[in-house]
Amino acid sequence: MDYTSTQSGFRQRKLQPNMRLRTSLVDGSEGSQLFEDTSGAASGPQKGFSNQQAGPQAAAAAAAGFPGQSILSDPMSNLAMAYGSSLASQGREMVDKNLDRFIPISKLKYYFAVDTVYVGKKLGLLVFPYMHDNWEVSYQQDTPVAPRFDVNAPDLYIPAMGFITYILVAGLALGTQNKFSPELLGVQASSALVWLIMEVLAVLLSLYLVTVNTDLTTIDLLAFSGYKYVGMIVGVVAGLLFGRPAYYLSLLWCCVAIFVFMIRTLRLKLLSEAAAEGRLVRGARNQLRMYLTMSIAAAQPIFMFWLTYHLIR
Repeated sequence: MDYTSTQSGFRQRKLQPNMRLRTSLVDGSEGSQLFEDTSGAASGPQKGFSNQQAGPQAAAAAAAGFPGQSILSDPMSNLAMAYGSSLASQGREMVDKNLDRFIPISKLKYYFAVDTVYVGKKLGLLVFPYMHDNWEVSYQQDTPVAPRFDVNAPDLYIPAMGFITYILVAGLALGTQNKFSPELLGVQASSALVWLIMEVLAVLLSLYLVTVNTDLTTIDLLAFSGYKYVGMIVGVVAGLLFGRPAYYLSLLWCCVAIFVFMIRTLRLKLLSEAAAEGRLVRGARNQLRMYLTMSIAAAQPIFMFWLTYHLIR
């Protein structure tokens, strides 16, 4: 037997399956790839993104050529815009005029024209008014000067800040008694505000009944009535720091000081010229004015004690 031919034939038979397997793998690799070709997929979003970028530019180009721009350049449209702006300005002027009728904003600016020097002198005058001699308000061409130029001029800065500080100090005092709550603090603020409004209304009614011709305005009365918060703050703070005896002593001092301050300030506004100069007051009307002045001054210590005594324990 020829073993060589047999062995070669065996080798050919053995290699034929291997060659078939290799050719099948090559054909399969050509038919289906092992990794997907993502170049085409990546180019798709890029094309979409370029279309998105081109979209606003195309819209802007289309808007640039929109015929609505010719409307804005139309004389009738310009006339309508001018007419609308004139109506708006007239409405603003009407609102400002009606608002100034009920809330005199221009006058309120005068009462807040203060500086640090004025506030320091005014606080000293409210606590110790005994050494002050001249209580007349200075005028310039029949107009009172701003408070920062005259310590005798009434202002609203100290009453407003005093009211806010009083509410804060009252909240602190309630906290030391373990009684603090937002509702109770709101009741404290609203009650103080209501008493202040009632006091001003009572003074206005009294002036009307007595028929006193004075240059005192409602804002002046509000300012004078709000000065008592300075003494109330001093009394409550002294009571919180040093106890109830310090509260009574400091409040008594501030009550006497505010009484003297109100008498010397209001007598130039309510009493006649003869009474202002220190001469004997004569006539029933002057007597009523004197009693009214003393009543307004005496009401301040009563309110000061009524609004602070429950804050000190």
